[in-house]
Amino acid sequence: MILEVADLRIAPGQQAEFEAAMRRGLETVIARARGMKGWKVNRGVESAERYLLMVFWDTLDDHTVHFRGSPLFAEWRAIVGPFFAEPPRVEHFELVAKSS
Repeated sequence: MILEVADLRIAPGQQAEFEAAMRRGLETVIARARGMKGWKVNRGVESAERYLLMVFWDTLDDHTVHFRGSPLFAEWRAIVGPFFAEPPRVEHFELVAKSS
């Protein structure tokens, strides 16, 4: 399993609208993506305009090829993209240890 971590910065004062758009995009678009296994979103405590989006994928290709190369990606960005203050920083991770 692959963990996608997207570091998102939004324009100040748009948290409520962004969070509603994020939930809508996750539930209506990302949920339909091949290999998507789950997601979670955290908002920064010290930086209220910073969010971490974590999406769990079966494979790296499920995200980088099948999702990003599909019409779903454009649909997703149309929902959440207008809130971005800067381009998201995205990295992928593999699990090496976890608590029981």
